[in-house]
Amino acid sequence: MNQSEQAAKFGEIVEINWLDRWQVYRRLQELDIPCWCATDEPLRVVINTAITAVQLQSVLGQLTASRQELVQWLERCWLAS
Repeated sequence: MNQSEQAAKFGEIVEINWLDRWQVYRRLQELDIPCWCATDEPLRVVINTAITAVQLQSVLGQLTASRQELVQWLERCWLAS
């Protein structure tokens, strides 16, 4: 078993709708977050920092939040800056 296979085995399993799984996988790859996803297998993500956890939460939140929740979040970001 190579290093990436070992990491995939020990990564955290993210329970997500199979239709959204590849979209999340691609976004995590763009963020350079180690993750693996195979056909008929769950998405696995290596979460080794708080920043990684927040980024994962943000990516998942964009898929699960309502439009109104996303608008409110954006407005809070604008007020904070």
